[in-house]
Amino acid sequence: MRRVKQSKAVPTLTIAGLLTVAAYIATQMLSDILSLKIAFVAGFSIDGGTFIYPFTFTLRDLVHKLLGKQAARVVIVTAGVINVIMAALLAFVTWLPADPTWPLQEAFASVLGPTWRIVMASILAEVFSELTDTEVYSLWVRHVTRKAQWARVLVSNTVSIPLDSLIFSWGAFGQWGGLFPAGLPVATVWSIFWANVLVKGLVTLISLPGIYLVPERD
Repeated sequence: MRRVKQSKAVPTLTIAGLLTVAAYIATQMLSDILSLKIAFVAGFSIDGGTFIYPFTFTLRDLVHKLLGKQAARVVIVTAGVINVIMAALLAFVTWLPADPTWPLQEAFASVLGPTWRIVMASILAEVFSELTDTEVYSLWVRHVTRKAQWARVLVSNTVSIPLDSLIFSWGAFGQWGGLFPAGLPVATVWSIFWANVLVKGLVTLISLPGIYLVPERD
């Protein structure tokens, strides 16, 4: 008898998977909005998105664990596209003439009229680092061990967090000669980088147990 080749099973989007995907995309969007502010905390210059963005790495790991590698890639790219659309919509609404009786146009424009360089650097950093995180996570599970699940999160984040911080801090705020001459001083950019790495690393350690919240996909 001729054997029928079986195709790979399509992952089922359970309630846990649906909530995880929604949380991932929402966290990405919120971090991009918050990144429009540069705060000064404990001697470091730091963008506001750093306080929530690190959770996306663990949420990505949960998506990977629940739905598989391909689904994780799709969610990462989808979140990037959604963030571009969000930035474009904010810019469009900022451009629209304000009603004469509404006194907050200038405040709205200064806060939510996105600085495209910051937004695009953030999205580029997110997509590139999260895809890298996906590959490291997958390699660890396939070639090292499926046990000690906290280790796969720690190893993948150890690679992706500095990469993300480097792309974002220098892409958004660095001085690039005649292309972006109005960037921040080098010391400030490095301060943003190290603050990002430290905060994201701390959040990674805190969120490590989160990988055990969902079952492993077969």
